[in-house]
Amino acid sequence: MEVVFFMKNQRIFPGIILLGFGAYFFLQQSGFTALQPFYSWPTLLIIVGAAFLIQGYGARDYDSILPGVILTGFGLHFHVVNRLEIWPDHIGTFILIIALGFLLRHQKTGAGLFQGILFLILAALLLFYDRVAEWMGLLENGVADVWQLWPILLMLIGLYFLLVKKK
Repeated sequence: MEVVFFMKNQRIFPGIILLGFGAYFFLQQSGFTALQPFYSWPTLLIIVGAAFLIQGYGARDYDSILPGVILTGFGLHFHVVNRLEIWPDHIGTFILIIALGFLLRHQKTGAGLFQGILFLILAALLLFYDRVAEWMGLLENGVADVWQLWPILLMLIGLYFLLVKKK
């Protein structure tokens, strides 16, 4: 069976939203206790994110992949962060999810590779800052004070991208 139904169909997104929200509120009102931990706002993020992903991949509206990954990822993060000890509760996790969104969108559109790699590097630096600093010996040799200025370096690179025009 071919996926002709989904191609460029703009009714998919609102249809999935209505189905997802309807199921969420129906299960919540019915008192179905097995899903009690999922009756929270992160589940609504996951539903909206899933609708974007289905719109993106199913209807080949590839620009919907980025918001789909971000919303689904953030929703999953908020569900998992208090249930798994190994899951990081860190800003780097959010940036990693955004990087994944850019990279998955790049896979289909060819756009966003630079942003995806940039966010991936930033996420790795944030998530593993202590280990990287220890590995590089920055804490022992007095470079730690200079290393604290890396946010300023990020701002300078951002200004460069905003102000310098391509030739």
